[in-house]
Amino acid sequence: MVVNPDVSADLKDLATTLEGIEAVTDVPALKNEIADLEEQAGAPDLWNDTEAAQKVTSRLSHAQADLRRVEDLRRRLDDLPVLYELAEDEGDESAIADADAERAKLREDIASLEVRTLLSGEYDEREALVTIRSEAGGVDAADFAEMLMRMYLRWAERHGYKTDVYDTSYAEEAGIKSATFQVHAPYAYGTLSIEQGTHRLVRISPFDNQGRRQTSFAGVEVTPVVESTDHIDIDEKELRVDVYRSSGPGGQGVNTTDSAVRLTHLPTGIVVSCQNERSQIQNKATAMVVLQAKLLERKRQEERALMDSLKDTGSSWGNQMRSYVLHPYQMVKDLRTEYESGNPGAVLDGDVDAFIEAGIRWRRNQELEAEKA
Repeated sequence: MVVNPDVSADLKDLATTLEGIEAVTDVPALKNEIADLEEQAGAPDLWNDTEAAQKVTSRLSHAQADLRRVEDLRRRLDDLPVLYELAEDEGDESAIADADAERAKLREDIASLEVRTLLSGEYDEREALVTIRSEAGGVDAADFAEMLMRMYLRWAERHGYKTDVYDTSYAEEAGIKSATFQVHAPYAYGTLSIEQGTHRLVRISPFDNQGRRQTSFAGVEVTPVVESTDHIDIDEKELRVDVYRSSGPGGQGVNTTDSAVRLTHLPTGIVVSCQNERSQIQNKATAMVVLQAKLLERKRQEERALMDSLKDTGSSWGNQMRSYVLHPYQMVKDLRTEYESGNPGAVLDGDVDAFIEAGIRWRRNQELEAEKA
């Protein structure tokens, strides 16, 4: 038994939280799924269908990682009382300090995983398509849009998530007009959807020769990747297909053939494009996936708007949601959750987990309040 009553109470609280995570994760079912996927992965004809094989191996890898994460937290929690007992029996203050540090880190890791259990939306477990657009602010806005794109790609890299950039429209002077990329990870949509909205940057403009402060804006849109079970039918007669030469900042890698594809969905006016493949056929296929995702998200938003109108309540998740202030002081602040950081450099380098977790908890509280209304 741990002697310190405060430590004992904290460990009991951590155990309760972890038990809840284990229940939601359904560890026995996860182990069964892994066994089934391992059997599929071992089939001699697995790679006869490359796309299906990639789905099996990807899901197996992520399921194994989920299981390891939960089991590692359980092992660390079970080890902590032993660490405290040994440290207190020997009267070793440094060992007690080490145990305290491990307890604090464990609390942080459990809280981070607990956020995953709050993702229970219809499409939350899917991969995500992220589109970033420059808005008001001219060249500073285009530069800011590129900064946000790098921020999310760095965030994905930190977590070991694969990404594919499908289209980038470069601005004339600096930065980008827009970009679309996919994050290949389970629950990427549920996680990143909280980032949707308008982001605001305040700084001394590097493009103003008088060194004046400039406010600029960029928009982030997040949609779930469409799966075969979704019923999103697109009539070819409702599409306008344009082909053009891929653009880029220059260099040997720029495509010199007319392989880029732009699709315009005439009924909705939605426009998507793809230029990351050398083949026009591949670019069109990828653009169709992006278009289907945007139509699925449009359908979801229309359904939610209908439910909101029936409840006589609205949602402002798509409004201005975060400010990045680089001058006259240094701060990044979420305008919904009030969470803030005094290190914008780290945030813009991909350290956005704390903002995302605070946002997911805030969104869940909003949903619970709406259910009570």
